[in-house]
Amino acid sequence: MGSASSKAARQLPKTATKPVWAGARTPGSGQPAAHAPPTPSRALPAAASDTRTEAIEQDAGDPDFLAKLHTLGAVKAVNHAQHVHAVRLQAEREAGAAQPARNRLLAAALHDVLEERKHARGPADVDRLTRRYEIDADHLDRLARYVTTPAVDPASVQRVLKGDGSEVTTMKAMWTEPSLMK
Repeated sequence: MGSASSKAARQLPKTATKPVWAGARTPGSGQPAAHAPPTPSRALPAAASDTRTEAIEQDAGDPDFLAKLHTLGAVKAVNHAQHVHAVRLQAEREAGAAQPARNRLLAAALHDVLEERKHARGPADVDRLTRRYEIDADHLDRLARYVTTPAVDPASVQRVLKGDGSEVTTMKAMWTEPSLMK
C-alpha cells in the first residue's frame, strides 16, 4: 500500500561478509569435514567437589578459564545448612531470654495485639498497646495493613437444622478496621 517513496529504503550489503568465526572448525585446504564428534582437550569432572581435585587444579591453570573467572569476581558460597542452623540458634536464644526481643511476638501474642488494636478508641490506646507488647507503632501499622484477626459479619450468620437433628452454622469473615481508623 502506498507509493514506494513513502516506504523506508532498505539497503543490503553488496558483498556477503564472512563472520570472523565462520570456518573456524572446518578442516583446511578443501578436505571433507569428518562427521566425528569433537574430542575435548581434557576430561571434565563428573561433579563439583568441596576439595581441590587434580581436575580442579588443571582447570585453575587454564589462562582463558582464569580470565573468565576474574571477570566474574569473587563469589560468596553460602552453606544453606549453616545459615539455617545459625537462624535456629538465634531464635532459641531469643526464646530463652528473660526479656523478649523488641518487635518479636509469639503467634498468640500477635493475635491478641491485632484484636486489641481493633478495639482501640484512639492513638493513646494504640500507644499503650505497643508499649505493653514492646513493638514499634510503625511496625504494627505496617503489619495491620496486610494482617488481621478473623472477624465475623453478624448479618451473614446462618444456622441450618439438618434432618438428623444436627445444626450447621455458616458465616462470612470480614476485614475490620479499628474504630480509630474509621
